[in-house]
Amino acid sequence: MNDFLSKEIHSLAKQIKKGEISPVQLVKSTIDRIKKTDPSLNAYITVNEDKALKDANEMEKEIKQGNYKGPLHGIPIGIKDNIFTKGIKTTMGSEIYRNFSPKENAFVINRLIKAGAIIIGKNNTHQFAFGPTGDRSHVGPAHNPYNIKKMTGGSSGGSAAAVSAYLCFGALGTDTGGSVRVPASFCGIVGMKPTFGSISNRGVYPLSWSLDHVGPLTRSVIDNALLLNEMVAYDREDPKSIRRKKEDYTRLLGKDMKGKIIGIPTAYYYEDIDEEIQSAIKNVIHTFEMLGAEIRQIKLSISERSLEAQRIILRTEAYTVHENNLKEYPDLWDEEVKERLQTGLLTKGFEFARALQNRELAKKEFNEALDDCDILLTPTMSILPPDIGSRDVTITNRYGNHIRSTITKLTSPTNLNGFPSLTVPCGFSKDSLPIGVQLIGKEFDEATLYQFGFALEQEISQEINKKRHSIMLSL
Repeated sequence: MNDFLSKEIHSLAKQIKKGEISPVQLVKSTIDRIKKTDPSLNAYITVNEDKALKDANEMEKEIKQGNYKGPLHGIPIGIKDNIFTKGIKTTMGSEIYRNFSPKENAFVINRLIKAGAIIIGKNNTHQFAFGPTGDRSHVGPAHNPYNIKKMTGGSSGGSAAAVSAYLCFGALGTDTGGSVRVPASFCGIVGMKPTFGSISNRGVYPLSWSLDHVGPLTRSVIDNALLLNEMVAYDREDPKSIRRKKEDYTRLLGKDMKGKIIGIPTAYYYEDIDEEIQSAIKNVIHTFEMLGAEIRQIKLSISERSLEAQRIILRTEAYTVHENNLKEYPDLWDEEVKERLQTGLLTKGFEFARALQNRELAKKEFNEALDDCDILLTPTMSILPPDIGSRDVTITNRYGNHIRSTITKLTSPTNLNGFPSLTVPCGFSKDSLPIGVQLIGKEFDEATLYQFGFALEQEISQEINKKRHSIMLSL
């Protein structure tokens, strides 16, 4: 394996700009790595080999002519297979769309292309992005690079596995109940669910119009911020896109923690957590204290009404999206996904209206909690990556917890209220499975989340990167 495949975007960008590494080299080496490694991971549904090489040659010419576009110029990026890419097969992880090639790019794809990124391929996804396990796709499950018997998490499991295993340098995913942060945590990388409306969803196959977010997955915090810099832009054709002043999400990286306040919720987020995860999070809190941050207990009760609101909105909107396909193609569905979609028929009109009202109450609760601190800190997941196919899991010696509600327990609240949430690797279990910490911030304050994530990363990344590299080299 070429050494530069394990490098991060920000360091590669400097070498590309100087002509020390070419985009053609990067693409060829990435494709070789995919051919060698992906048969065991199943992180890609489609590899964009010919077009990526053609684009790389064009990028190389541009850079040699002095037309350098920025840190994504010439960088191979993976794309979750529910985000439309013109002329590249986009299947949604479903037999129904196995031969579908969009005629237009999603808005966010055009943003990346404008920045010079190269689309290396389309990443495996849970069918129609409707599942946090990542093991229900028409091409089979994505496999966790740290242990191929384990789940990647979903639904952006292929994107997370590809980034972690050096099969691309960054990737895009979507997050409706945790589908960027879950696989990022399970695969030991960085994942951001930005503020709702900050990134256009136009050209992304919907799951739930009012809960869907597009977000970046990377191996480092700075790379994540660099991707977000290019992804955030106002889209006049997307009614949910919010016009904001252009900002640099890297601007607070390296700022110290003195005087900063971290809120630790006193309930919900720290209940029924795996002991090894608890230990890793305690170490994170201690690290921030050593860096000068104040740790403050915060009253934030996630009520059952909020959890039920997220479930009602998701299942109702998902059924509405898929109603016609359920009728036209009744036999082309994963049965688990199909059964879950049909629960949308159970929702009564007044229940949906109440769920929308409860979402506003949930936003109010988080706003009040964040009045007293800069960010909230929680585990990203309450469990370690389970075996592929598992549906009941053990938490603190209690068996029988359903995996979907367990996996999304700590991530779905900020899909409901739309607040930005960042997961950062923070350690490993005794069996070398990744553990992530979740940082939750105020609306449109992603830069502060990156500031905290970067500060933590600087303290602990050496050990994490060393372990990742040794495991990925063995694939």
